[in-house]
Amino acid sequence: MIVMKRVFKKYTRGPLALVNVSLLIEQGEFVYLMGESGSGKSTLLKTLYREEKVTKGYVEVCGQVVAKMKNREVPNLRRNIGIVFQDIKLLTNQTIFENIAYALRVIKCDERLIETRVLAVLREVGLEHKVNEYPGDCSGGEQQRVAIARALINNPSVILADEPTGNLDHETSVAIMRLFYRINQKGTTILMATHDSQLIEQIPYRVIELAKGKIKSDRSQSHVALLSNEKVKEYTTE
Repeated sequence: MIVMKRVFKKYTRGPLALVNVSLLIEQGEFVYLMGESGSGKSTLLKTLYREEKVTKGYVEVCGQVVAKMKNREVPNLRRNIGIVFQDIKLLTNQTIFENIAYALRVIKCDERLIETRVLAVLREVGLEHKVNEYPGDCSGGEQQRVAIARALINNPSVILADEPTGNLDHETSVAIMRLFYRINQKGTTILMATHDSQLIEQIPYRVIELAKGKIKSDRSQSHVALLSNEKVKEYTTE
């Protein structure tokens, strides 16, 4: 699903942002990407959806070779990827419906299909009742759930999430993580950059840790090994 081989990324100024990064993420995995600020987490994610071009190396996402991709091919790649940003990036002058529908209108979907699909993803994140409200009418947690709904609108194979709980309190963060857990249980691959070790301890999966652009460690944390099924169920159930 995601392949990186000997990837380097150098910006015009500063040291290498990514240094000889190689990793493989299988379909259906849930992987945390950890590291201090400046460790390369956001850069790594950006190279996967081609916001940034790698300086050297091989990148493949959903069967598409990203590193050699022409600019005109990037939109097709992103239809297979859902992206959740820490700063959410909702259009404040558009309703929740319009924020989510935008991605489908860009590819000229039928309006009846758009309405059906938007309501379906809002139902999935528990916000169907907010369909005609504006982002400013929603709490921080609700806005993040809208951002997740927007990421789901094209039925992506992969979701890339950059610190999605970074600006939220613990209780709201737990609710967002429950939502990601349910999405992953349906087969969607999730790669999430986070610094919240407490959440990782509560619902552990594979953890890739970056330091100064290099992979410092890559460890699998099976919830079967570290938590009883009962505790996982308790954590992930509303």
